[in-house]
Amino acid sequence: DNAYELDIDLPGYKKDEVTAKLENGYLTISATKGANNDEQNKEGKYIRRERYTGTMSRSFYVGEDVQQEDIHAKFEDGILKLTVPKEDPKKVEEKKYISIEG
Repeated sequence: DNAYELDIDLPGYKKDEVTAKLENGYLTISATKGANNDEQNKEGKYIRRERYTGTMSRSFYVGEDVQQEDIHAKFEDGILKLTVPKEDPKKVEEKKYISIEG
């Protein structure tokens, strides 16, 4: 497999409340919610009042060589699905000895 697949559950969030940012090898997912779920009867009296506001953020190190255009993101049914290519493992440089004459 040459990619990581991340599924992030974000129930109650809309697509425009979720952001994904790649910076210095870190992929950061943020979601901000501001809700107003007031319900009133015909007389204007509240039947239900709910308020929730909050922000969440999570960062993953994906590597310095991963580019923004290589990451695929899809938001569906409250789940953010990300496909992030795996960074090629860095080759450990072989020690090269120089022969010394004399």
